[in-house]
Amino acid sequence: MNNKSRQRRSTQRVTMNDVAKLADVSASTVSLYLRKPDEVSKALGQRIQGAINTLGYVPNLMAGALAAARTRVIGVVVPSMVNAIFASTVNTMQKALGAQGYQLLLGHSDYAEAEEEAVVRTFLSWSPSAMVLTGLSHSRETRRMLSNSDVPVIEMWELGSNPLDTLVGFSHRDVGRAQARHLVEAGCRKVAFIGTRLSVDERAKQRCAGSEAALMDLLGSRHTRVIDCGPGRMAEAANQAFADLLHSHPDTDGIIFGNDMLALGALGEAQRRGIRIPDDIAMIGFGDMDFSNCTLPPLSTIRPPREEIGNVVAECVLQRVQGRPQEACLDLGFELLARASTLRR
Repeated sequence: MNNKSRQRRSTQRVTMNDVAKLADVSASTVSLYLRKPDEVSKALGQRIQGAINTLGYVPNLMAGALAAARTRVIGVVVPSMVNAIFASTVNTMQKALGAQGYQLLLGHSDYAEAEEEAVVRTFLSWSPSAMVLTGLSHSRETRRMLSNSDVPVIEMWELGSNPLDTLVGFSHRDVGRAQARHLVEAGCRKVAFIGTRLSVDERAKQRCAGSEAALMDLLGSRHTRVIDCGPGRMAEAANQAFADLLHSHPDTDGIIFGNDMLALGALGEAQRRGIRIPDDIAMIGFGDMDFSNCTLPPLSTIRPPREEIGNVVAECVLQRVQGRPQEACLDLGFELLARASTLRR
């Protein structure tokens, strides 16, 4: 193929009119299908999608954005791309919003306000239809940028005061209280909290503070030993933290973990040391990960509303972009799952 042929081929972009002609519909019907697929009949939608697939058509979203001053993308910032808890929320959001013709623009902050600020600045330059952030802790500049924009903002996975716009989540402090209360009811009197990155993970910090407050109320004095594993491989860090805890506080009889992965590491170390769970030490995690009911013994944990948050956030986004009113704060609660790791004989 010579250069002229290659150049001519590169400029022959498939257009919406080409799709409309092959599907035997109007260009406006194709446009409606791309923007609001639910408003097109199933039969027409299948014809249009078939034409799109045949021609390899890629819609020019920026062209529509210039006319509407908005792209059909939703900016989403999560603390971590590898944390399965956030992954399930984002996956649920994508399914719900994708069905309405929106796509997610995903970034992560690595629990750093400066990183979040950089991602938010970049996303705002793309004129998103809405922004979704994780938690309530943001830099002053991030809050200023979002407050000065007219973009709807949904903060998720947390409850608290002074939200930017709409808040969807649950109380992490109440989670910590529930975990501590459960261990005390199981007979524990010397309780530790093992977390990771507590200096930057505000939600884990709140759970730790809630457990400390509950133990103070229930036992009359401070009975919480707090260990921060820091960044790194959580299961390995939990092994070391568990070993350090047994060395420094051998009378520990209950442990609250910042997440189920930490608990999994400690369970393995307990088995290697011949420590009976829960008879010697009761353990409770957070997250209700897929493996949590398959450990030995099955892990007591807190089930956060991961998918529910994704669905409600998607609903809030759609309501806001359509100009409908929305409650400022939505508390979705959580569930404590009592399993064998805390159920003593």
